[in-house]
Amino acid sequence: MLAGTVNGLFGGGGGVPLLLLLTRWAGLEEKTAFATCVAVILPLCAVSAAVCLLRGGFPLADAVPYLAGGLLGGWLGGRLFRRVPGAWLRRVFALFLFYGAYRYLTQ
Repeated sequence: MLAGTVNGLFGGGGGVPLLLLLTRWAGLEEKTAFATCVAVILPLCAVSAAVCLLRGGFPLADAVPYLAGGLLGGWLGGRLFRRVPGAWLRRVFALFLFYGAYRYLTQ
């Protein structure tokens, strides 16, 4: 429920609390938790996007270029996932979080 709420409020990011819950509370191994987050977040993002679309939140045509890049990046990330050590996944994830926080706080 926390992941869905965060996702709905911010338009994404529900995987952050979910990842913490899966690794710390449920005891999943990190790579399994990352993969599980992706599987759970996909439908949550779809619901959040549908609600925004129904409320006139954004024109869908504006999202198409980003969807294409996201699909390509998702495919590439999925191919690399098994080859990247867990420690590097944590570091890259942390860098994205810090970058996002910096951008959010400075705009």
